[in-house]
Formats: sequence, C-alpha cells, structure tokens
Amino acid sequence: MPSSPLGSPTSSRSVTQTVNGSHRFTIKGYSLAKGMGVGKHIASESFTVGGYQWAIYFYPDGKNPEDHSTYVSVFVALASEGTDVRALFELTLLDQSGKGKHKVHSHFDRALESGPYTLKYRGSMWGYKRFFRRAMLETSDFLKDDCLKINCTVGVVVSEIDCPRLHSIQVPESDIGSHFGMLLENEECSDITFNVFGEKFHAHKLVLAARSPVFEAEFSERMEVDDNEILVTDMEPRVFKALLHFIYRDSLIDDEEFVGTSSSSIPSVSDALASKLLAAADKYDLPRLRLMCESVLCKDISVNSVANVLALADRHHAMELKAVCLKFAAENLVAVMRSDGFEYLKENCPSLQSELLKTVAGCEEEFSGGGKSRSVWAQFSDGDDTINRSVRQKPGKRRGTKPRSGFSSKVVVMVVRGVQGKMNEAATTSAAGNMVHCFN
Repeated sequence: MPSSPLGSPTSSRSVTQTVNGSHRFTIKGYSLAKGMGVGKHIASESFTVGGYQWAIYFYPDGKNPEDHSTYVSVFVALASEGTDVRALFELTLLDQSGKGKHKVHSHFDRALESGPYTLKYRGSMWGYKRFFRRAMLETSDFLKDDCLKINCTVGVVVSEIDCPRLHSIQVPESDIGSHFGMLLENEECSDITFNVFGEKFHAHKLVLAARSPVFEAEFSERMEVDDNEILVTDMEPRVFKALLHFIYRDSLIDDEEFVGTSSSSIPSVSDALASKLLAAADKYDLPRLRLMCESVLCKDISVNSVANVLALADRHHAMELKAVCLKFAAENLVAVMRSDGFEYLKENCPSLQSELLKTVAGCEEEFSGGGKSRSVWAQFSDGDDTINRSVRQKPGKRRGTKPRSGFSSKVVVMVVRGVQGKMNEAATTSAAGNMVHCFN
C-alpha cells in the first residue's frame, strides 16, 4: 500500500524571559525612624511589575533580633495575591555624593548559579537582613540631609509558547483623520458656510453635529431656515480654522504660523492660540480639545504666568489646568503674589483667591503630614520667594521690597490660624507677625 506524503513540518518554541520594572524609594527623616524597634519596617508605595504588586520594606533597626540593631535590613515583598511567583531582584543604595559609588545587591548577576527566587504567596519577601552596617551607613555618602534613597529592580519570570505563523498580513494604522481632512478641504460637498470676519469656511453639518452637541443643537434650530451661512463674530479666523482642523482630524493644527518646534506628541501651540482655542473648545463643548489646550498651557506655567492661566482655566471650565495652577500657586505663594497677574486675579476673580487659600491650607497639611509639598511657612520664614524659579523683577525694585497683594492682614492671620491650627499659640503668633510684616 503506497505511503501517504509527509505534511509540512511544524515548529514551536518556548520563550522564558523577565518583565522588568524599577521603583525608587526615598526615606526622609532617617534619624527619626531609628528606634522604632527590631522587625518594624517602613514600606514604600506598592508598584506593579509583571502583573504583580510589589513593595520595598526598610528596617532601620534591622529585622533579625540577634543582630542587636547593628545592621539595617531591606527586603522586597510580594504585595498582591500570587502563588509561586518567580523573579529576580536588585536592591541599590544610592550614593548621593555624585560619585556613582552605589551599593548594589543584585540577584540578576547570579541567575545562572541559583536561578530565580520563588515567592510562595502574598507577603513573601526577598532581601538582606544585613543589608548595611548601621554605624557605617550613618557616616557615609549614602545618607544625605537625613535622607536615604533605595532603588529596587524586579524582573518577573514569564514563559510563553511562540508558534510562528506561516503567513501574516500587516494592517496599517487608521487614516480616517486624513480622509476627513480632505473632506474639509473639498468645498463642493459642503452644506454650511461660516463667515468669520469676512473669511469663509466651508464645512459639513453632519460632521460638526456628530462632534459637537452645540453644533447639533444649532443646526436643529436652523432646519426651517434656508440660509446656510452662519456669521461668527466672537472668534478670529485662525482660531476657527484650528477648531475645524480638530473636529475633522482629531488633532491640533500643524500650521507653521501657530506651531513651534517640539518633540512632544502634542504640537507646541503658542500660548495665545492655545488660550483662544481653549475658549472655542468650551463654547462648542469639545472636551478632548479642551484637554489638549490644557496640556499645552500647562507646560510653561511660571510664577509670572500662573495667575493669568488660572483665571483662564476657571473661565473656560478647564478643571485639570485649574487644579495644576492652584497647586503651583500655593507652593510658590509669595513669588506669585508679587507677579503682575496676581493684580488681575485680585481685582477680577475674588472667588479664586478663596480657592487659593484653601489650596494653601491643603498643601500645608500635606507638608505637615510628611508629603512632598514645600511648606508655605518656609517661604515666609526663610525669605525665599522664588522657590528656585526665575521671578521677573521690576526695574528699580530690589528683593525685599513690599509685595503687591490682595490679602489683608486679617485674611493673612485667618490663613495662619486655619492652616497652622496644630501649632502652639506662641509659634502661631510669631508666624502671623512674619506674614503680616511681609504683606504690609
């Protein structure tokens, strides 16, 4: 009986590799953490690598009672549910002198000798009970300004079967935006015209209505009207052009007249256009365009511009940008109050001053709770009103001159009492005196 011909050979391969991720853990106030007890640790925020949550545990008095707090201990813990999770680890104590002489404990270098470490269940740890001798640590370049920095790299081992396909077809990225852009340029198919200070823009009702509920409502009201030309009197032609560009292409306009050089994925639109386009996005209820403009305006916030940008964000319901401005202004309060823009804020936006005070209080609470925000009180007590930023000085004015401010002495004292409620009476009175002296 004749044998049947052999079919085409098949193949597959198993690929085992690591999915790597890193986390930097900064420990401030090391001297205060000492003495918390053997086996007691400070934990980092959890971070995700390879689909699992991890955390760094730092034991300032060590983990092993037999060492009598001679060493500090550092471990990496599996902080999420998992069974037999295999991983490689690296713990690095960073040299803060700039010499680059970091202390590295790496499992990656010994992978061939011992293989990956297996963590059996949630809470399993890998690390060193004798990570560093404490007496040496406290006189080394690893400890600076009572602060330690530990970098942790986790490599989760994953395996998969790779079956190569004999045939494949590449699908290009969507080009619907370019096609709609060509539709915008084709006047013959348009059914609505906008007259913007004498410049005509042709568009399509269906496209505009699909993108903007405001246009949809406007066209519904005009169904009985034969006139297909709309007069626009509250927007410059270049802004309306950028608006239509977004509606059809879902991107910011890329015209050289408006765009500077930028490596960002979002074109660097000039502040003037971004501000006016933000107003257009608010008028026509285009939330994505609003966020794009917020992103552009957010990039160059400074002590001189933040007050004006804050007022703009509030006026056009740009809540993300507004939150950034409030936090920035609160963290740089003294310098911002000396800016020209703050005068406008004081005279035209009293409600924003109230919101700024609340944000100042929030930043102060965050600072007192160990957060990263710089204490507002430090700005007054040390006389630093620039916060390492360039603050434009008026000609003839020198540092230390009386700042312009919308806050009266009573309001300043109110901030003192509200923000520093936990301070003792003497400290509060002293701080209030410093602030009132600063603003009067």
